Amino acid sequence: MFEIRVICAPAEADTVTQALAETFTTGAVRQYPTRDGDRVRVYVTAEQRPSHWPAPEAAYAKAPSIISEIGWTARGARDCLRGIQVREFWLRKSALLDRIALDDEHHAVSGEAARLAVEAARRLMELDDAAGLGPSGYADGPYTPDHPDSVREPRGYVRQEYAVWIGKQ
Repeated sequence: MFEIRVICAPAEADTVTQALAETFTTGAVRQYPTRDGDRVRVYVTAEQRPSHWPAPEAAYAKAPSIISEIGWTARGARDCLRGIQVREFWLRKSALLDRIALDDEHHAVSGEAARLAVEAARRLMELDDAAGLGPSGYADGPYTPDHPDSVREPRGYVRQEYAVWIGKQ
């Protein structure tokens, strides 16, 4: 748990409090005038919300082997460069990198997989955001690419999207 202090105009206090409540699990809100009396100090106790991402085991339960996905990704890169299956390429590539990173983390191996998985996940999120897909265009889960939880945990967004995509295959 932590405390957030915001100094703002009195008219902005409710908007700031609402935005914090949408991002964090918040507790009591306390508001005091600043010394100059022109602004207010807003104090909010907060904590990170637990994410509701699919567990990796569930998201990747029907996934092809990592070796198979490496082959598909290598072949899919050519199509992606031609503008074919761009979203599927980035979805499968980011899921592949997430799976490799999870395996590295499980075996306490240090490497670039986790960083690359996040980068690929952000690329997928950029594509989804640029496409302007609405809630029905994403997975049936609650997180869109611009949702604070997605921004905070891009690999979770990939798991959400992959679980729905693979379920439709």
